[in-house]
Amino acid sequence: MRVVIAEDGLIVREGIAGILRRFGHEVVAAVGDAAALESAVRALDPDIVVTDVRMPPGFADEGLQAAIRMRAADPALPVLVLSQYVEQTYAAELIESDHAGGVGYLLKDRIGEVTEFVEALERVAAGRTVVDPEVVRQLLGRRRGPLQRLTPREREVLALMAEGRSNTAIARAMVVSEAAVAKHIGSLLLKLDLPPDSDDHRRVRAVLAYLQG
Repeated sequence: MRVVIAEDGLIVREGIAGILRRFGHEVVAAVGDAAALESAVRALDPDIVVTDVRMPPGFADEGLQAAIRMRAADPALPVLVLSQYVEQTYAAELIESDHAGGVGYLLKDRIGEVTEFVEALERVAAGRTVVDPEVVRQLLGRRRGPLQRLTPREREVLALMAEGRSNTAIARAMVVSEAAVAKHIGSLLLKLDLPPDSDDHRRVRAVLAYLQG
């Protein structure tokens, strides 16, 4: 894939670029601020964008807002946003809109898990929604009501769903059959009053919408 990276920290930026090149991806631009990011995307038309949330000049949410603007201009553009901390509002703002391109929200710590990071990037590029497990855990911790009816196994499946994993990947991670995964998903969606949906992106968005409510 052709990737544009935006990260103000030189060491982190070069580290991400090195990881992606090691896995055969082409880093067409690696920039340090949101304005340069948007310029690079317009000029280079990458397959996916990886950006930090907080960027110069204000170190607030410039990277996130740039990602939202770019997706508004090109709804098919996949974007993976990185954050130092769990900021649920940022995750919600990025994911809530319905676009054709994949979207992801990961903590920077996830970069250290190199294979997981690259797999998440590839899921986003393929049009899926990927949310860091820690964001899901914190959202789960905030909610009560129907979530209390979920079994431990169903909560585990829910967290894996929010990572954008397919039924096959969930089955592999849990070492169970795909039929068992489908049964757990059907049960938990019923308990959460969410409609079943075969579309992974919409399924993740429905789960997150519930957790954020």
